[in-house]
Amino acid sequence: MNYHRYYPVDVVNGTGTRCTLFVAGCLHQCKGCYNKSTWKIDSGKPFTQVIENQIITDLQDQRIVRQGLSLSGGDPLHPQNVAAILQLVKRIKLECPDKDIWLWTGYTLDQLTANQRAVVNYLDVIVDGKFIQALHEPNLLWRGSHNQVIHKLA
Repeated sequence: MNYHRYYPVDVVNGTGTRCTLFVAGCLHQCKGCYNKSTWKIDSGKPFTQVIENQIITDLQDQRIVRQGLSLSGGDPLHPQNVAAILQLVKRIKLECPDKDIWLWTGYTLDQLTANQRAVVNYLDVIVDGKFIQALHEPNLLWRGSHNQVIHKLA
């Protein structure tokens, strides 16, 4: 898996102060997407054990209390990202059980494969659905268009 950006402190992508990872790869390629640079699966930088360890360290750092991790992109549930994302969310739930995990995907819950659903089992919130420019509303909280749904899973 590749990623474009990692923010150890973010207050925009979910509730509270969070860590946020923007991964590479998106098959949806929604018209009007604000993050087109993340569409290509081989763009960005390799997601290494060093980055994964840094996320865990940041989540455990008590100098800045973080509520959890946000996963966006690209699409964290792109078929080529699923294995790495599953490993990451499992590790977070094991080593940081008090932290929540949010994930944004262009897939809807009913479109997910078994492998993608395995990731969802570790999430607290998933925001699903493609961005549809005709349904865009700048004032929507944590989503870009009215068709996207915020699912609180935990």
